[in-house]
Parts: sequence; C-alpha cells; structure tokens
Amino acid sequence: MSAGSTVRFVDSLSAVPPAAWDALQLGGNPFLRHAFLKALEDAGCVDARSGWHSRHLLIEQGGRLLAAAPVYVKEHSYGEYVFDWAWANAYQRAGLRYYPKLVVAVPFTPVAGPRLLLAPGADEAALLETAGQALIGQAQALNASSVHWLFTPPRQTAALTGGQWLARSGYQFHWENRAYGTFDDYLAALTAEKRKKVRRERRQVAEAGIELRVVPGTAAGDAEWAAMYGFYRATVARHGAIPYLSAGFFERLGETLADAVVLLLAVRGGRYVAGALNLRGDDALYGRYWGCLADYHSLHFETCYYRAIEYCIEQGLSRFEAGAQGEHKLSRGFLPVQTHSVHWLAEPRFADAVADYLAEETDEMARYRDLLAEHSPFRREQP
Repeated sequence: MSAGSTVRFVDSLSAVPPAAWDALQLGGNPFLRHAFLKALEDAGCVDARSGWHSRHLLIEQGGRLLAAAPVYVKEHSYGEYVFDWAWANAYQRAGLRYYPKLVVAVPFTPVAGPRLLLAPGADEAALLETAGQALIGQAQALNASSVHWLFTPPRQTAALTGGQWLARSGYQFHWENRAYGTFDDYLAALTAEKRKKVRRERRQVAEAGIELRVVPGTAAGDAEWAAMYGFYRATVARHGAIPYLSAGFFERLGETLADAVVLLLAVRGGRYVAGALNLRGDDALYGRYWGCLADYHSLHFETCYYRAIEYCIEQGLSRFEAGAQGEHKLSRGFLPVQTHSVHWLAEPRFADAVADYLAEETDEMARYRDLLAEHSPFRREQP
C-alpha cells in the first residue's frame, strides 16, 4: 500500500462524490460511471431484497480517491454471467456455505472493463495488490466463501492471477468495425451465403411495414422510456426470467445517463412495437435489453444486430458488444472474443479442486474457439 493511503468499504455510492468517482480511469465504459451504478442503488435493483449488497472498495490518500472498485456481497449467483453454480453445489454437498460471497462486478452486465478504477498516474500493480488483500480480509470478516473479479480486462487479469488467485476464461461474440464506410461494405466482407441471409432478413422487416428509429437518450421522452421498459418486461415474462430492473431504474437512466443511451425503436403503424436499449462508450456500443409486443419475422436481428451495426459504422465506433449469449451471432459477423475473471476461494481443498477444473475448462475453451473459427462468416481473404 502506498504510504499514507487508507482502505475502506462503503455501503452506497452516495458516500462518493460523482465527480471523484468519474475522474478515475473507467476505460470509456458507461456501465462504470457513477450515474449507472447509483441508478441501480436508487431504483432498488441492488439492495438487501435483491441479494446484492453494495460494499464498494475505496483506496484514498490525503483526501484524494486513488482507486475504487464496485463490490457487492452476494447471497446467490444470479445476474453475474460467470457461472459458478457447480462450485456452490459442491460446497453444499460438503456441508459448507458458499454464500455469502464477494463479487467485483457491474450487476447484471456482462461487459468487460477495468474493475479496479485508478486515478491517472496511479501505480496499478501496487493498488491491485492492496485491493486484493483488502477484499480477502473483507471476505474473512464476513465469513464469505470467496471473492470473484468478473469480466476483468486482460492487463488486470494478468496482474491479479497467481498465488491465491485463479484465472478463468470464457467467450462472447463481438462485432468489429474493420473501417467499413457503409453497411454494404460490411456485407461485402461476408460470404455470399451469409450476405444473402442478412439482406433477406432486413427485407422481411421492411416488407412488414416496420421502420427502425435511432433515438438518442437525450431525445427520448416519457413515451420512449415507457415503451422500452414494457419491452424489457415482455422479454422477461416470455423467458420466465428474473426482472432485475425496475421502472425506476429506466427513469433514472434517462435522467442521469441519457448522453450514453441509444434506443433502437421499431415503429409500425405509428406505434412502437419493439426496441433495444444500448449504451454507448468512448469507442463501442453495448447492446443490453430488447423486447417486442408481437413476433415479426427477423425483427430481433434487425433491431438488436443490423441497425446497431449500421449505427456503429455511421458513428465510427470500433466494435459492438451485443451481450453474453449467442452462437447464432457468429453467422451475422460477431466473432468469438475471450473474456476473463479471477477468483479466490477461502477453503483450500476447494481452491485446489477448482484450479484443476479451470485447467480442463481452459483447454476445452481453446478447442471451442478453434471449432468456431472454422465457421467464420467472412470471406477467406478477410484477416
């Protein structure tokens, strides 16, 4: 720890001035902004009832915020997208408690980004060491089973891994902008079969009389936000999922983070029939929530993928991350990208068993990526 620095944990972002938090290096990631994390707290999406207890880590020196991390005490493993249910079940079978645990993460958001946020010029390696030890100490004080850094960027993953910390990898599918000037330029990079498929799907949406509108958050009114929340709830109901987000969260997002919001709304007969909520970072677009009032052929692909890709090309953004799932994204130009997490388990026997498991899982992931590479939708001359 740097001389004169102190470490503390706080139960709400209310304890941190927004300007101080946002002055840290967020990696251009809108989900790490004070307004996003605070909206989750204010709207009751993370609280005792949800099983996400805020316990944010702050490292300070001389009254200055040197580093911080969004930390939560968890009573379950929902809403994380790095799955450890098998670990929890093994703990239970051994007569041990897996919960509570600590996670360093953005709730309900499988987007990689810095997890220890640093002041400009701060010593990252030293502060990661300090933060890691502080989190282990906090876990021990809470009698928690483990600490999990989720969706860590490669540099922080490498710095944390080793000793008591175990690295884990996974994959998502991201679209990369290869300096395309137009959507047709992107299509030209695909194989003829995939190109025809995309064009057919876009045509089917247009033939249904549906228009896609791009609505920046700054231009969205009550009608747009109400529609988007309705679409979100429709998707939750259709899949029997957990409604993590409240209407209040959508309202808070519109009030405090509108500059980062991009709504893609489908209009038919003067009525919103579907929509996708995206957040824009410094150099990327992130797709988060989607829904529709009725089934229209290929509307999901148009709203969640094609119009978003077109937006990225128009705006000169380098990539589009459309969420956690989906081998079906591969045929539409989204290629596999490795994701990372880092884990500490208090029980040595389980730490050893998990280490063995992760070694096998890493090999399986490598084979999986090789298999996916054989099904690239791009023409062979593409790099």
